[in-house]
Amino acid sequence: MAHLRVIPKNELKSEASAPRNMIEIRNLAKTYRTRGGDVPSLRPINLDITDGEFVAVVGPSGCGKSTLLKLVAGLIRPTEGEVQIGGVAVREPPDDVGIVFQSPVLLPWRSVLRNVMMPVEVRKLDRETHLARARKLLSMAGLEDFQNKYPWQLSGGMQQRTAICRALVHDPKIVLMDEPFGALDAMTRERMNLELQRIHHETGKTILLITHSIPEAVFLADRVVVMSERPGAIAAIYDVTLPRPRNLEIMGHPTFVELTQRIRAHFYARGHLD
Repeated sequence: MAHLRVIPKNELKSEASAPRNMIEIRNLAKTYRTRGGDVPSLRPINLDITDGEFVAVVGPSGCGKSTLLKLVAGLIRPTEGEVQIGGVAVREPPDDVGIVFQSPVLLPWRSVLRNVMMPVEVRKLDRETHLARARKLLSMAGLEDFQNKYPWQLSGGMQQRTAICRALVHDPKIVLMDEPFGALDAMTRERMNLELQRIHHETGKTILLITHSIPEAVFLADRVVVMSERPGAIAAIYDVTLPRPRNLEIMGHPTFVELTQRIRAHFYARGHLD
């Protein structure tokens, strides 16, 4: 059986041979100001994510998972601490980050290809170069025959694949994903997990995934970050040592079962499970 290692919540990698950090989160905290008073969302968090790593974050509802992703994306400002991407502090949405939300958020009056090309238009990038990349991404996602279709002509899974292509079209170093498959049925979600694993393998992108699904996190990630109840903090970090590529049968592997049970125990111990 592969060894499972629990990493203390504030432990940082120190090995000289460690891969370069792509995302560095230092003492990051967020409190929302409301008319009814301050609402703490995140307690100070420290976390490094290395270049090409796939990290999944799980935790109870309302623990600040999505807030963490928005802070990394530069969509909101922290109350304390900072996020650095490639050694540069995040003050606004960086150009080298792509984001995929739970809803595909596709414009219904634009074709699949034109939806994918939106970041190119917004950033005023070279159209011809990125048009070729958009078509290549759609082909990789199995959507080459649907590039002239409209979102309403696609299944939910195909819409989400389109959204992933859109997030990748400007060739970002980092992809942030906020519960991207939560609205899909179980079988489509499994297919999308396999698709995302393949995209990660073929592109080598650094991926930060927010998910409520513990099996999904273990199946996809190199490490799983477990968050506590609100105000959220890192309760534990687990290495996933299962070999890649992973097929769905690996969910019956003793190591997979043991790890999902250990992560789930964090939530059962508090009287609830997300």
